[in-house]
Amino acid sequence: MLTPAAYGLAIALNLFVVFIGARFLLQPEAAAAGYGVPAKPGAYLTIKGLRDLSYGILGLALIAFVGPHAAAWFMLIVALNPLGDTLIVLRNGGTKAVAFGIHFATAVVVLISAALLFAV
Repeated sequence: MLTPAAYGLAIALNLFVVFIGARFLLQPEAAAAGYGVPAKPGAYLTIKGLRDLSYGILGLALIAFVGPHAAAWFMLIVALNPLGDTLIVLRNGGTKAVAFGIHFATAVVVLISAALLFAV
């Protein structure tokens, strides 16, 4: 019973990161506004898009080809990204609602996903 929840949450999170990465590559201004700190198109947004896209694909590959413990370690480490994003939004004029309601909450869900995968 725990296994489907662990895999389901991990897959959903990684697909969401793929979506975010693709959005930063295809609609950079809208993606930046949704991030919480509006930015003009340029290298930063492209880099962020590529980073997120590749992390999402890597997470899916670990789940598919390696197993839950490797995916759990990946999720544990990747949780640093939304924690860092929380600080970036707060330090650059973004709202606390976005910083904590989106980025910090995402970090918590990613950590829950890691815990579930470790338990499998």
